[in-house]
Amino acid sequence: LLKYVDLTQIGARPVLRPPRRTGPATTLVIDAATRNSLELLRSTRGEREGSLLSAIDRTVTGPGARELANRLASPLRDAAKIGARLDAIAFLIAEPQARETLREALKGAPDVARAASRLALGRGDPRDLAAVRDALGAAKQCGAILGTAAGAIGLPAELARAVESLGSGQDTLADLLTRALVDTPGHQRRDGGFVRAGFRADLDEAQALRDDSRRVMTSLEAKYVEQTGIKTLKVRHNNILGFYIEVGAQSARPMLAEPLSETFNHRQTMANAVRFTTTELVEVEGRIAGAAERALAIEQEVFNDLARAIAAEEQALARLAEALAEIDVAAGLAELAEEDNYVRPELDESTSLVIEGGRHPVVEQALRAAKAGPFVENDCVLGNDGTGLEDAATGRIWLVTGPNMAGKSTFLRQNALITVLAQMGAFVPARRVRIGIVDRLFSRVGAADDLARGRSTFMVEMIETAAILNQAGERSLVILDEIGRGTATFDGLSIAWATVEYLHDVCRCRALFATHYHELTALSGRLAEVANATIEVKEWNDEIVFLHKVRAGAADRSYGIQVAKLAGLPGPVIARAGEVLALLEKNDRRSEGAAPALDDLPLFAAARPTSPASQPAGANPVAEAVAALNPDDMSPKEAMEALYRLRQMAGR
Repeated sequence: LLKYVDLTQIGARPVLRPPRRTGPATTLVIDAATRNSLELLRSTRGEREGSLLSAIDRTVTGPGARELANRLASPLRDAAKIGARLDAIAFLIAEPQARETLREALKGAPDVARAASRLALGRGDPRDLAAVRDALGAAKQCGAILGTAAGAIGLPAELARAVESLGSGQDTLADLLTRALVDTPGHQRRDGGFVRAGFRADLDEAQALRDDSRRVMTSLEAKYVEQTGIKTLKVRHNNILGFYIEVGAQSARPMLAEPLSETFNHRQTMANAVRFTTTELVEVEGRIAGAAERALAIEQEVFNDLARAIAAEEQALARLAEALAEIDVAAGLAELAEEDNYVRPELDESTSLVIEGGRHPVVEQALRAAKAGPFVENDCVLGNDGTGLEDAATGRIWLVTGPNMAGKSTFLRQNALITVLAQMGAFVPARRVRIGIVDRLFSRVGAADDLARGRSTFMVEMIETAAILNQAGERSLVILDEIGRGTATFDGLSIAWATVEYLHDVCRCRALFATHYHELTALSGRLAEVANATIEVKEWNDEIVFLHKVRAGAADRSYGIQVAKLAGLPGPVIARAGEVLALLEKNDRRSEGAAPALDDLPLFAAARPTSPASQPAGANPVAEAVAALNPDDMSPKEAMEALYRLRQMAGR
């Protein structure tokens, strides 16, 4: 890789930091599907707006914004390192005056790392020199602010290390750049004008001659007017002739004759004017042109000297850039925590996840911006006894049921996002949070096909679910939404059922599993670490009101028809759907009026129970079928299939 960089950059290698080993042992592993599902860095539309990064970014510098994105992309697993980051944020929350002045100082800190890199590659300009100068000034100011705020108690380790990097001996370079550069240099080094007056005496002399050309030419013009007696004589300049003397055609005769012709050399005749030059004018012009070239050459020499001085401090400047970015991130997260009432999370080595009064950071800000009322906070307790939390279900796995639009996906995502925020070392939107360190985070929320690879929506869902089941472990957190909905009802239910059992028995992870298969809620009575949770709604005048509040228990209905009505489906469709639902709920499938309508639906026709009239008199086929079963030899899926066959035979 380094050879390739040398080849493409023609030997001008950029500033490179020593490699650092990272991996599953040090960071929270988040795969690409989960990053997209949780919208960590980009929304599903591919935009920064609407992502978690956009919601939490309060940084004021480019390097700070990049550092925040890096932390969000690679949360930590080391509780001590996470705690050090949280200590820095807590310190700046407790010191609001220091935080405010820090952020003001940071606003004047350019991107010193990129400026130094451009200079090292020979692509820099005077603005990059000024960027290094201004960054050094901001670093000194930040160090002084934090030193004052430290007082007798000192600084947290994270900030103390940053202050040490800020003051690592660049005073000489800062002084050199301050003396050498004007306050606001131009964009192009070839234009010059970026060296401060008084820095180089030879440059000042050359610039004085170059800039004094107008006065010199005015003096010569007055001299020639007096010498010729022609008051309309002018000394002019163009890019072809340079400086020349111009008089009207009628006034030129004396200058073409002796004795004036000995001094004034005819150069060009125009329709209404005649142009002359003199030996003196040519000499002065030469000195002026030479002065401009000499001044520009000296400025290029100064530029190269300053660039070399910066290159000599590249490692120290890289550390300084990192320190400024870390301070910016800590101050920004402290600002966010105070603005939005975030709290410090507790992290330990347990396998529990306790979130009291959790809120979705992105949705909460969107509601506030739209003035749509407060976000409804909710508790989540996985792998804990739930002490101190009102009406909270307990278990490592929560089966979350409730209507569409009630907020199941939002609830699932908010708990995953709170976990990511906690392990990146940020305060979180909740009243209290305690999280056992998570090693892998998986989220499968939402569905989309992949036509380019020939994958249906259901196939994509199964591939993502397979990846989760094959990789999740005891310390993992899994978020699954509507597994099995893209295929036939019984197939989907069977897959969802088996998935929950596998998560419980094999993966033994913490999981939130949202579903519309209400049959799955029976698993809470079969599996010790499975609990049911539902999202409350209220019915009023045949309408539903979403309360968005999660409580222990299972939903009795999905309210799909009511949600369809809210979505604007035509009235006849809603009415007919209500009729069919009523027939199904009453199990009136054998009624003469309902059968023709239901038989038009392949699923219902296939599942239609056998007529009792076709069964032998006195026989009990259900009892015979039960007697023929051998539960010890059956897989969970086979048992489920047998159960549904028995249910059909019983006419239920």
